[in-house]
Amino acid sequence: MTSVREKSPLTVVGIGTDGWPGLSSQAREAVLNADVVVGSPRQLAYLPAGMKTAPWPSPLLPGLDDFLAEREGRVCVLASGDPLLSGIGTTLIQRGYDVEVLPALSSVTLARARLGWSAEETEVVTVVGRAIARVSRALAPGRRILVLGANAEDLLGLLKARGYGKSRVTALSDLGGPDERVGPGSLTVFAIEADGPALPLTGLPDDAFEHAGQLTKRDLRASALARLAPSPGELLWDVGAGAGSVGIEWSRVHPLNRAIAIERLPERAARITRNAHALGVPELDVVIGAAPEALEGLARPHAIFVGGGLTVPGVLDACLATGARIVAHGVTLESEQALARAYGEHGGELIRVGVEQAAPLGGFTGWTPARAVTQWSKP
Repeated sequence: MTSVREKSPLTVVGIGTDGWPGLSSQAREAVLNADVVVGSPRQLAYLPAGMKTAPWPSPLLPGLDDFLAEREGRVCVLASGDPLLSGIGTTLIQRGYDVEVLPALSSVTLARARLGWSAEETEVVTVVGRAIARVSRALAPGRRILVLGANAEDLLGLLKARGYGKSRVTALSDLGGPDERVGPGSLTVFAIEADGPALPLTGLPDDAFEHAGQLTKRDLRASALARLAPSPGELLWDVGAGAGSVGIEWSRVHPLNRAIAIERLPERAARITRNAHALGVPELDVVIGAAPEALEGLARPHAIFVGGGLTVPGVLDACLATGARIVAHGVTLESEQALARAYGEHGGELIRVGVEQAAPLGGFTGWTPARAVTQWSKP
């Protein structure tokens, strides 16, 4: 990437569909004092005639740094509404630019005002440049959701597929401008009043996952996640991920949580990807390969779950070397021995978890035991 522009700060001005008349005096002054104003053709069309303007390159990101490096003097960047709400302001800051932000009312604020929805009771999901599957994580009975950047057909198809086809969906377009209306338009926010089956963020039933037996079952998953202790924004490695259930539930805890599922078999890796999309965390990263080699070069994790590969030389050592919190499950004598050694050398907690379920036994009811699992955890 080209080094960031070492000139005066970029001023990013939010502009709504009400155009130039809707700008504050401070925002107008920033635009008028700029040597060049950049933005989308639609945004630039709002400006008074005679100004020096330059439309963004297309595609944007590959050419953004070179484009800005070529601009001389004071540069003003136009953004839609709030530049830090799925906007160019966030992109510029993440790329290291010195930025001054002058926001306008966002489409989210305007949509909530039209609907009478408070900020506290409304979840916002952006699918700008992202998978529509992200909406699935937010679905819950009675939930109020605003979706940005969605295609109506894709959104309605997802709601139907997830059992939320009866939800009330309102399209609000070109908010704040003269062409504002209810219905799809050039700039549309979709408001969802969700009506469908409840699905918890964690503690998902086993049948919520597509699997062929390689699944960390719900009770064991709950025990593992309690000790993995996810916090917002943290990264998990799910090593020997199987169906991906632990990494998926980790990601569902908070929208900023991230997970990398490491799985050596391509067919299982494909299954993990399908599960992640179905359960609303499509950003879950799936790495096909065998640990420990597949762990090399991955972003440093905050926590690691080892569901498979404990007896492979170097796997547990590579995980311990990260300094992350670790939870590992073993079901064979060999994997139990590996965990006993880890407990002896590194401390932590070593437990055996046995789960029994009530089931018919003749004309009565008896207990059916599942295979016991040894769990080692190190905070």
